Amino acid sequence: MEYIVYLLLGLTSVVGLAFVVERGIALQWRRVVPSEIETAVQSCQSREDVALLRRLCEQKPSSLSRLLLQASEHLDWAKAENEEALQTLARHEIVRLERGLVVLEIIVGIAPLLGLVGTIAGMMTLFGDIGQTGLSEAGKLAAGIALILRATLWGLLIAIPSLITWSYFSKKIEIIAVELETLCDQFIRRQYCERIESPQSTVQIPAASKATADKKSKAQNPEAKEAKA
Repeated sequence: MEYIVYLLLGLTSVVGLAFVVERGIALQWRRVVPSEIETAVQSCQSREDVALLRRLCEQKPSSLSRLLLQASEHLDWAKAENEEALQTLARHEIVRLERGLVVLEIIVGIAPLLGLVGTIAGMMTLFGDIGQTGLSEAGKLAAGIALILRATLWGLLIAIPSLITWSYFSKKIEIIAVELETLCDQFIRRQYCERIESPQSTVQIPAASKATADKKSKAQNPEAKEAKA
């Protein structure tokens, strides 16, 4: 039984280490929020700059790139609809970034339990042998207890680093999510603000306002009214 527990602990440590390395590479800041794209978003002030930003996003695929491509494709939509579609994609991106963290969370929980199971199984075996053979030497008893307590030690040694890395990655994803939200919000605001303030848009005077303006003009020019009479 002890050997099975040690085998499971070894497998748990290998899986945990693999996910720690994989998430450490995947969550690098330059892979999620490339500095070139971040700079391009800051300099994207009008619709003419969107084409350049799209080309850069296609060249450097990342979470930020995919969000900006989605937003730029739907600029002809209403702002509320574009933001809603962007939020849906953002949730998918966050889930992609969190992939693997659930494995680390499980390892944090099961590693100490596996160690405890190994300890209990070893103690049951040891005391069973004592009952059958009548082992009375304190040295052999202490050696047997030390041997079975190693399972608990290994379980804790696996769980503690897993807990540290899980907490670190969770906090990092939270910071990345805030940065993605900020950059996408800046892009959306600038593009729709540019549409509203475009010089091509003309303001038409309503009919009621035009009639009021005519009356005011006649009141300010009484001489023209008398000449007409």
